[in-house]
Amino acid sequence: MSNQKIKVAVAGVGFIGPVHIESIRRAGNLDVVALFHPFESEAAEKAAAMGIPKYYVDYDKMIKEEALDCVHICTPNNLHYPMAKTALLAGKHVICEKPLATTVKEAEELLALAREKKLVHAVSFNLRYYPLVRQMKKMRENGELGNVYSIMGSYLQDWLFYATDYNWRLEPDKSGDSKAIADIGSHLIDLIEYISGLSITEVMADFSTVHPTRKKPLKAVETYSGKMLSPEDYADVPIKTEDYASVLLRFSNGSKGVVTVSQVAAGRKNRLGLEIHGSNVTMSWNSETPNDLWIGKRNEANQVLMRDPSLVDKDVRSIIAYPGGHNEGFGDTSKQLFKEIYAAVREGKQPATPTYPTFEEGLRELRLCDAIVESHRKQGWVRIS
Repeated sequence: MSNQKIKVAVAGVGFIGPVHIESIRRAGNLDVVALFHPFESEAAEKAAAMGIPKYYVDYDKMIKEEALDCVHICTPNNLHYPMAKTALLAGKHVICEKPLATTVKEAEELLALAREKKLVHAVSFNLRYYPLVRQMKKMRENGELGNVYSIMGSYLQDWLFYATDYNWRLEPDKSGDSKAIADIGSHLIDLIEYISGLSITEVMADFSTVHPTRKKPLKAVETYSGKMLSPEDYADVPIKTEDYASVLLRFSNGSKGVVTVSQVAAGRKNRLGLEIHGSNVTMSWNSETPNDLWIGKRNEANQVLMRDPSLVDKDVRSIIAYPGGHNEGFGDTSKQLFKEIYAAVREGKQPATPTYPTFEEGLRELRLCDAIVESHRKQGWVRIS
């Protein structure tokens, strides 16, 4: 593909679609030539606002008519499988938001199809691309952490705190059988396995639905917008998925862990916190202060490592764009992820050992999520298949 611009389309322009578009433009010699959104007026408005030359309300038509190299799928979960399949069958590389699909069977089919077509395939577990997340991974690989004793993690948000907060993620026909675990817990669990190098072998889960009835707005309200409507603009809807979840974990090395996920934790806007206790040190990090890594020690003063290319492992420097003190955050994670993916797209094939999360990781997370949901229903331990 030499140095010509790679042509990209983005499907879905809610919260995460525009994040992808901005990050694509920052990642290199890439051109967003089209977007898909099912509603004409909103599609036209979004395309104009983001300077995208064409928009489509028919996804299949976009895939057929546009000379695309790659498609980003940023739609509700139930559309991921059919959209990814259509793109792969048309010979397009695919980057999909998590979850990859709503069932394990669908994800297995997509992985097999992507391999058969020899196309680049990736799932947007972008939180791996915080530099200090990769630093934690390198510290474990280099022996600085020591043997993993235990792992504690949480992912806390408050955007569903009120009964009047509503989103398609609350509807199982669009999101699947899980909400909090599938939506944000999947990021946390992916990071735990990615950093620790351990596999989760068994889970024990307990869910809570804080608002068994929510008020669905009869007018459009975007995710995280914070907008309020009048009482007559809502309809009561029963909720069957979790607002809160706690999960006990057993790992392949015999160590244990626990994660807590909540989307009704007032004041926690988007806080993924992770603490790994090793035989040498403890590592603690959270996404709301992503440029500092706390390192705990028994017989020495504890340490705070700042995100600085001169201080971190040499293999971490490739995903740091600015000097120390020039903070990088959420928007930079997708840029760094896409840089790695599009290096493969430019080569025209999936690398033998990709550095980025692929459909394989997407399938893994669906298996883990299924086991967690099953565990809650059974109120017992479930082994990962």
